[in-house]
Amino acid sequence: MAELTPMMRQYFEIKNQNKDGILLYRLGDFYEMFYDDAKIASKELDLVLTGKNCGQEERAPMCGIPFHSCESYIAKLVKNGHKVFICEQTEDPKKAKGLVRREIIRTITPGTVIEASMLQEDCNNYIASVYFGVGGVGICFADITTGEILATDMSGEEMTIYTMNEIGRFTPKEVLLNPAAADDGALVDFLHEHMDSGLERMTEEQYDYAACEQLVRRQFAASAEPTIFTDHPMIVCAVGALLRYLMDTQQSDLSNLDTLQLYYQGQYLELDLNARRNLELFETMRTKEKRGSLLWVLDHTKTAMGARMLRQWMSKPLRSPNQIAQRQKAVGELKDDLVRRTALADELRQMFDIERLIGRIVYGTANCRDMRSMFATLEHVPEIRIQLAQCQSSMLQVLCESMDELQDIKQLIDAAIVDDPPFSLREGGFIQNGYSEELDKLRDIASGGKGSIAAIEEREREATGIAKLKVGYNRVFGYYIEVARSLADKVPAHYVRKQTLANAERYITDELKQYENTVLQAQERITDLEYQLFTEVREQISAAVHRIQITAQTLAQTDVLCALAEVADLYQYCCPEVEYSPVIDIKDGRHPVVERMLRDTMFIANDTLLDDKANRIAVITGPNMAGKSTYMRQVALITIMAQMGSFVPAKSARIGIADRVFTRVGASDDLASGQSTFMVEMSEVADILTHATRFSLVILDEIGRGTSTFDGMSIARAVVEYIADPKKIGARTLFATHYHELTALEDLMDGVKNYNIAVKKRGEDITFLRKIVPGGADDSYGIAVAKLAGVPKPVLRRAKAILKDLEAHAPKIEVREVEEEEEPQMSLTNYRSDDVAEKLRGVNVNTMTPIEALNLVFELQKMVE
Repeated sequence: MAELTPMMRQYFEIKNQNKDGILLYRLGDFYEMFYDDAKIASKELDLVLTGKNCGQEERAPMCGIPFHSCESYIAKLVKNGHKVFICEQTEDPKKAKGLVRREIIRTITPGTVIEASMLQEDCNNYIASVYFGVGGVGICFADITTGEILATDMSGEEMTIYTMNEIGRFTPKEVLLNPAAADDGALVDFLHEHMDSGLERMTEEQYDYAACEQLVRRQFAASAEPTIFTDHPMIVCAVGALLRYLMDTQQSDLSNLDTLQLYYQGQYLELDLNARRNLELFETMRTKEKRGSLLWVLDHTKTAMGARMLRQWMSKPLRSPNQIAQRQKAVGELKDDLVRRTALADELRQMFDIERLIGRIVYGTANCRDMRSMFATLEHVPEIRIQLAQCQSSMLQVLCESMDELQDIKQLIDAAIVDDPPFSLREGGFIQNGYSEELDKLRDIASGGKGSIAAIEEREREATGIAKLKVGYNRVFGYYIEVARSLADKVPAHYVRKQTLANAERYITDELKQYENTVLQAQERITDLEYQLFTEVREQISAAVHRIQITAQTLAQTDVLCALAEVADLYQYCCPEVEYSPVIDIKDGRHPVVERMLRDTMFIANDTLLDDKANRIAVITGPNMAGKSTYMRQVALITIMAQMGSFVPAKSARIGIADRVFTRVGASDDLASGQSTFMVEMSEVADILTHATRFSLVILDEIGRGTSTFDGMSIARAVVEYIADPKKIGARTLFATHYHELTALEDLMDGVKNYNIAVKKRGEDITFLRKIVPGGADDSYGIAVAKLAGVPKPVLRRAKAILKDLEAHAPKIEVREVEEEEEPQMSLTNYRSDDVAEKLRGVNVNTMTPIEALNLVFELQKMVE
């Protein structure tokens, strides 16, 4: 270190305290990176790697980025998993003795990004904090760009699964884990394999209850429920650790995080990762694009705030019929009033994202254009309130009453900030004339104010008697007095000749030099005063953060309700009857996405009836490509849409509240974890059988096809029997299968009904009618489907011959009536223990080598997990 230059010594002092990321060290107009940071950044950002003399024999590897256009570079580093430290000068260079002091002013991580250019405007950017305590878990999610912060907790053996479901629901960009959570293999594997999240392993001290309680009390003094400290200690730990992390990374005020929302298990319809993926709620499975998803159909929002709110409603469908009914009435009123809905949409379309704008203002990163965007949005709020005030539904009335027009903020911005401000605060010229008397005077002086110059000129004319004396200015000499050469004899002695022209002489005086210095000082003072005034305006707006957030939320909800109303009107959706009931009764239901994707054909609507009596399970048979999966998915989507308060694609619908929607659709190998198609399928089935209740909706497609025919059929039948039994689960279920033998269950078990996809056959040709009709299918039509898919004719002829031979010699599969066992059936949740026992029984310890023993232990451990 002694050999290094003072600047590099300062660099290493800062870098050694921040080794787990890339340090952007401000030098002039650039952020510079050195040594390993420079090597990493040069590759990932495609920068030229240069060198800098640092006092040692070898030059230090170096690369840099312009500080005024650094966001795109930082965004790429953060996206690639790097933590970025921003190091700025924290001392005025004019007052510094020696090297200017520099400090880390902010740390940027995936969950703490606030710059608009780094964010997806229609998605929240959540950061999560997970605390595994004794017998329970506390989880917290925050979006610092919008000020939203939510928390929940749970106790019991299912806390890891609950945590994974909640993380899947919010899809955070960064997850903080206490040591116990970081040591949970299942949770960490889930985060690595299924979540695009940065992981931060925290210390136990960072989750210390006393310290966390103090932070939570201070941050949420006005809004925290007293019971949180007595009844929810794990939430306190999760929230407190997150607040400390945000304070350390942001190095700024967190006043926009002022309301902690608690929610509890059972408050919303639960959708695990499989359900969200299989139902393609937010993106398609194949292309990972929005187009083709349910969100694509429903998202007719006009603002980024509304788009994010719609995602939240879809992620958290309600379980309260009263709350659902309030949304439905608001949607229905707007659906029936095209004029009002259009007027609201026109106003919303012109709004900026004030929810994130106020976040940037609070964190001190907003510029003057952000301020004017806030003003432009607030100009449209009064008209929205006028439209809502004429509505009848209770939800729209509440939104109107809650919406603050923020006239004081609007007037402040309009008075302080010019209409078209420069992008950078360094350029100046962004404070309105007339806002500050001092600033106006300084500007007059700095611009060679006519009043000051005229006064000097008049005074000199009177003193010298030279009527045509002029005071002028140029960049070479500054201010001067010009006198005609013919009048040079009248020039006073204290005038100093500066320049001779053909017809005039130019002079300077002490007064003019002093005035010139005043002008130069005025320019510097203007820059400082404009920034000071801007800061004061920013602080005044920040003080109104809670009011602005409430208005932003009400605007977002208004936007979502208008969007759902527009969709219902455009696509002829009906208002479902949602109630606490076991019944799902849908007339002429349609798949909301598939019907929008079809161009040349008409979507065929179908009915659905499920309940807890005779119609608990619908066994659906029929050929591939006939529409079984589409039909089952549409029932799940209609249920989700109904519980989020939307109208649904049907002629009529009666939806009994579901606590969870489970799906087992499709088949795919999980090669990353070494699991086959069948293993993935059975793991998902086991999860459903373990957690489904009689209030759940279960979608099962082709269970058992990943193994041999008899094994698969046996498993499929056992699953149907287990779900259909009201003593075990009794869930409402749609079960698609190719095992036609299972249709016999309709006559053997209560609650099972057979349905099939109607097919019209003309000779060897078939036409799928896409209609669900009672009864089982009489044929799988496999070879006919292969023909439709374009399989060559020789293969089809050979397949027919083989099929005929197999049917002639295949043993008849006998379907016996279901008999009740005398002993209670073993819980399917214990299947792992049985597998372990069976494995151990077949082991000969006396003949095992040490390495075989170690392999066995490893295999048994995996089976238990």
